[in-house]
Amino acid sequence: MNFANPLPSPGLASGRRRPKNLPSLPLSAFSPPSTGTSDMFPLPPTPSALFPGEVIDAHLRSEALQSAGPDLAGTEVAGAVLLLNNLAMSEGLQSSLPQNVRVLSVAAPFELSGPIPSDYSAHSDPSIPQSLYTSYAAAHEEPEARSQAIETLNWAFSNSRLIDIDVQSDVMSNVSKYEMFEDLLMKATVDLPGDKKVPIVLSNILPPPHDLSLPIVKLLAHPSYRNYQAHSAALSLVPNLYMKFTPPMWNQAVPGPADPTSEMDQHREWKRKIKMFIGPVLEAFGYERIIFGTSPSFAVPSLPNPADWYALVRESFAELAVEQDAIDAIFSLNAKRIYAPS
Repeated sequence: MNFANPLPSPGLASGRRRPKNLPSLPLSAFSPPSTGTSDMFPLPPTPSALFPGEVIDAHLRSEALQSAGPDLAGTEVAGAVLLLNNLAMSEGLQSSLPQNVRVLSVAAPFELSGPIPSDYSAHSDPSIPQSLYTSYAAAHEEPEARSQAIETLNWAFSNSRLIDIDVQSDVMSNVSKYEMFEDLLMKATVDLPGDKKVPIVLSNILPPPHDLSLPIVKLLAHPSYRNYQAHSAALSLVPNLYMKFTPPMWNQAVPGPADPTSEMDQHREWKRKIKMFIGPVLEAFGYERIIFGTSPSFAVPSLPNPADWYALVRESFAELAVEQDAIDAIFSLNAKRIYAPS
């Protein structure tokens, strides 16, 4: 066989190949969809247009009454759940609020570390429902304090229609602290009859304590956030447990309205972090067990501007493309369901 004169390459012999003729798209590809199609695939609601029909402030400390107003950034406040300093303050509370703001319920304090109250009785206004609230702190994790806390909490569940717990220990990011808190709840409720399985409402863990200097990119893979996701899922298995969405312990004042001219605007930065913490709770609990409030933990002495906190929470949920019924439930209907007279 003669290899001196190889056969010519078909590609080279026939010149450069021409591009294939691509199919042409029909004109309908460039036309807006028909009415029927847009109805089947509606666009998500515009965040700036998604507002609750009304607001129930379900976490209002009694010292915040001076700043309580009839509306929050244009949304009517229809009612409030007041956290009292003591039972004697319950008289005349309704008259201290704007005329259209109704006292939905009052919550009286009790100490987890103290003995079971012997003089507990309902306040003097039978038209306003009453419940109990307490604070859980790192001091209650000590063995002796835990025993007393379990006994006192068991008494509270037996004597109240609802229990609010201000969680001041970092149970959401720390595994051992979470396990002790979960054990406390289980032991305090294990021997209760069915009619005493009252709602448990936790505050100061949505959002949880957090270091604002930690970038979101690092937060996603941080052990504290992974624990937060796991603990949110575990708490959601308690069917009568609710989460309150209240101002967090972030060692910084709640920022005011957004500044569109600033690249480092604190309002937008807070929203980014808030949405990170909403996700796991919304997925685990659903919107039926999240309740809005404007007062922070009792471990925080200063009170934020309620309108600033409302704007942050409303915009955060709206930007997550939740529906109108979810907004209404979180900001009013869930609170009405468990706090209002039955």
